[in-house]
Amino acid sequence: MTAEWYVLIEEDTRVTEYVDGNRLALHRWMLTGTHPIEGGEAQARAAAEDAALHYLPDTIARHAKPGDEPGRHVLLAQDGAWVAIVRQRRHEARIRVTTARLTHSHEEKEAPPKTLRESLRGALQAPPPAPHPWAPPGRP
Repeated sequence: MTAEWYVLIEEDTRVTEYVDGNRLALHRWMLTGTHPIEGGEAQARAAAEDAALHYLPDTIARHAKPGDEPGRHVLLAQDGAWVAIVRQRRHEARIRVTTARLTHSHEEKEAPPKTLRESLRGALQAPPPAPHPWAPPGRP
């Protein structure tokens, strides 16, 4: 199996809420891009650095005029993630760019449709038991 590498781009989405007359700025990281990379880990790291240096967040892109070039501060974290702070006039956005290796992939599978008889029988009987929640291996 060949390793598939990806560059993941997350944007800090801020929502302002007002609770009891106080203003709360709630920050959440939202995955905005999953980009497959041809090659190995080295190519993925180079692509992540390029994304940190050039990716334009939606918050800034919405307000940009032709010819604008936003200010950018790019940091490399110890875990290999890139964090960029992008500023344009009074707007500011943060992005986080990381690399990831695909370790598992499973396609969805749908059950066949129920027949009319099974549908009517299901309406008259109790619902099937819910599946058990996940537990660590070796535990009941």
